[in-house]
Amino acid sequence: MSLRLHAPVVLPCDPSCAVLRDAVVDVVDGRITYVGALSDAPAFDGEVRSLTGILLPGLINTHAHSPMTVLRGLGSDLPLLRWLQEQIWPNEARMTAQDVGTGMLLGAVEMLRHGVTTSAEMYFHGPELVSSVLAAGSRVVFGGAILDVPGMDWKALTGEISAWIDADGLRFGPGERVELAYGPHSAYTLSAPQLSSIAAEARARGALFMVHVAESPFEDEAARAEFGSVPALMKASDVLGGRVLSAHSVHLSDDDIALYASFGVGVAHCPGSNAKLASGIARVPEMLAAGVSVGLGTDGPASNDDLDLFEEARLAGLFARVSKMDATVLGAAQALLMATRGGADALGRDDIGSLEAGRWGDVVHIAADDPAFAPGLDAPDAQLLANLVWGSGSRRVTDVWVAGDHVVAGGESTRVDRHEAQAGVATVARRLRSVNL
Repeated sequence: MSLRLHAPVVLPCDPSCAVLRDAVVDVVDGRITYVGALSDAPAFDGEVRSLTGILLPGLINTHAHSPMTVLRGLGSDLPLLRWLQEQIWPNEARMTAQDVGTGMLLGAVEMLRHGVTTSAEMYFHGPELVSSVLAAGSRVVFGGAILDVPGMDWKALTGEISAWIDADGLRFGPGERVELAYGPHSAYTLSAPQLSSIAAEARARGALFMVHVAESPFEDEAARAEFGSVPALMKASDVLGGRVLSAHSVHLSDDDIALYASFGVGVAHCPGSNAKLASGIARVPEMLAAGVSVGLGTDGPASNDDLDLFEEARLAGLFARVSKMDATVLGAAQALLMATRGGADALGRDDIGSLEAGRWGDVVHIAADDPAFAPGLDAPDAQLLANLVWGSGSRRVTDVWVAGDHVVAGGESTRVDRHEAQAGVATVARRLRSVNL
């Protein structure tokens, strides 16, 4: 399969956040072979599509629990720990493997319609979750959730992921759409020795270790009392050194940030969820200045409550500015890079997150027929990026390709009937509500 996409503007999301004019993206057998000016493009033998807006890489949601579409709206006015203990965990205990698949299917469709082609999911029932991702045509890093709480055997949960990786490999599926990872929940649901054991399993397989860290100021009091902080606990417990993704990471000290930078730990910044649960504002400018790779995450659709990464990019910029009282501290280009290339870096991936030769052909088209782009696509680069990130966001995502496959056309999934997916979630939600009565 060979595809050339031609548009007035292409944003490859290279480190400089360049703006290419009258440019093309060539995809052959799922991989990008050329990105650049049409005038310099090589001869091409394949399908050519001329579009009228902006092309950019698929966005990367670095932290999500997307099957929670079936729980959306529950406990929406509770703080984090009460929300988990009173609403989320009791309802998740009643969810079946089929429920997880149903929730993930709608989540994948919702994200694709917002231009999100990859999500890092910490959840349960991996086979059903992965099946739904493949049905929608998106991409996933599945971190099997691991907790040591009543009714859950952390060793067995760890063993399931290890066995799956050993059987199928770290990445598999069409266009390598699936990557397997370890998802230990947190330092307050697992002990330091348990985290150490899980990290050793992950390092032995080159797998990602994704964990909630310092999301709220109250969750890690025991770890702070013994180690000083959760990052310090992770260092003392030999958790660091492999591929590590620290979700939320709101309450980090200067020493914690320096530690993350020295070990190459990635951070999944979730500004919408952190604001809704009143968890705080992460120190993103300090992390970026220290060289920490920071991506964006939505968290779950019951704590955000959407799966729109463009909104997270906007919030990340606004919160950083107001926290520093400095309108220059995080610009539109930085926010866009956090949603794309920065997310890939945080996950330890060099095959997604940018439009460049060799990476997968995950491409998003933003139509220009919108008031946000009334100044014109020929506006100066900085103005164009501002209109995309601060003004347009995801509302004009019309087409999405994953590994060159056209999975969204005209704003709707080409593979899944969205209305049927919504009806499936409604059925699960009603059953869960009836049990709670």
